[in-house]
Amino acid sequence: MQDILTKEQSKNETKEITITSLRSMFVDMVKYSPSKLCGLIGNAMVIPIYTSLLSTEQYGIYTLAISFLSFLCIIFSDWIGLSALRFFREHEIKEEMPKYLTTILLLLATNLLVMFLLSPLYMYNSHFYKLFSIPPKLILCILVLVVPVAIRALFFQILRAQIKPNAFTISTVLNQILTIAFSVLLMKFLKLGAYSVLIAMGISIIITDFLLFYQSNITKYIRYFKESKPKPELYSALFKYGIPLSVTSISLWGINQSNRFIMMHLNGVKDVGLVGVSYNVTFSILMTFFAIITLAAVPRIINLYEEKVDVRPIISKLTEYYILISLPIIVLYCIYSKEIIILLANEKFINAHIIVPYLSFSVFFLALTDYTTLQYNLSKKTYINTTIKVISAIIGLVLNFVLIKKYGLLGLGIATLGGNILYFLLSITIVVPNLNWQVPYKKILHILTCFIPAGLIYWFIFKQLEFKPLAEMVALIFIYYATYISSQKLIEKTHSINSAKIN
Repeated sequence: MQDILTKEQSKNETKEITITSLRSMFVDMVKYSPSKLCGLIGNAMVIPIYTSLLSTEQYGIYTLAISFLSFLCIIFSDWIGLSALRFFREHEIKEEMPKYLTTILLLLATNLLVMFLLSPLYMYNSHFYKLFSIPPKLILCILVLVVPVAIRALFFQILRAQIKPNAFTISTVLNQILTIAFSVLLMKFLKLGAYSVLIAMGISIIITDFLLFYQSNITKYIRYFKESKPKPELYSALFKYGIPLSVTSISLWGINQSNRFIMMHLNGVKDVGLVGVSYNVTFSILMTFFAIITLAAVPRIINLYEEKVDVRPIISKLTEYYILISLPIIVLYCIYSKEIIILLANEKFINAHIIVPYLSFSVFFLALTDYTTLQYNLSKKTYINTTIKVISAIIGLVLNFVLIKKYGLLGLGIATLGGNILYFLLSITIVVPNLNWQVPYKKILHILTCFIPAGLIYWFIFKQLEFKPLAEMVALIFIYYATYISSQKLIEKTHSINSAKIN
């Protein structure tokens, strides 16, 4: 009897911690949401602006440049910021922040120096040029841009670790506004094509970096930097945790971005422009929106895990909210892919709609793995995440070569979706003990059932009569959530009646 009471008490405590933690996360989400929503609006705005001011070929060059920029950042900087986030709380508790920050900053500076020392490999190697199809002057521009981007990435992660959503929001919104403004000015007056956007990004990010420097409150540690020597043992932990993350990100890049270079070799820069638009309509917009949950939740989940709390119920609950929010949007993207391209991009990019459904579901599965792979980051077993991403990337690359050559744009979409589904499946198959994803089967079934009324209305009314696409999308979303809320209330009422009968 005592054991039953103890288990019941433990269950109630876990439930209470879950509810309290979720409330704190929701508050953070509200604070972070302006940054992501403004980012979403900004990403949506730049598509019609850039597609109107740039030719299909120039947009293709811009797409290749951004992909190569992300490739360099993955190798030389991004993993340092993610490592800084993971170990921040640990060193804050130990009151070792000056040594910790000195080590992180020195590591970032060393990595960037190595990147520039290796620059002849990028700029004057004919094999490298053939692989990436980027001219030396564009590579030089990208190399310079990596520096402010790397600093921004580190400071953003520090703000997340400090749980400063308001500061994060201000910096993100400012960066977005400045980038768009400078890009338009440079494209109109200097007419530098794709280079205009890269230069504008550089100017806006440098301004943002200065703001982030003060927002992160690192200034209070500056006077300690001279006397704070780097912490050698921390390098080992950072490399052990961060290098697998880097390899993991490269693998993910292989799944979702290397296809642009394969398309360049097989079909030319014009089709790369179509790929770029479809990615900006899907990945840039949807991932920005879906990331609001993980942006706010991950730092608090890390803190709870460090305090020996079972975080699985929290992660499971968050995935319920994610699927509830994301799946209706993904379905609309699939049904109205052509209308969305017409709405957001110049008509010369209309063929980009072919792969929008495939990329939309790629985003869905990729964002879902942010929750299922959290087990590897919490347990510091990032090598598992690396392994499954490498496997997915290799298979994805093979699929891209074969399917793009045979089916062109359609093949690219199928290959990208296949790689992301494989990554998700592997992440729920290879499990860390006591950190496995608790799949909310009942909630998923409930969410899927709620599509039936909206589906019937779309098929028997909207397919037969012509309404404005935007009005149809709004109506379908309203019907879906009305169905969900009504059915949820019915479920809760039934559960309450049953509980009353039992008592």
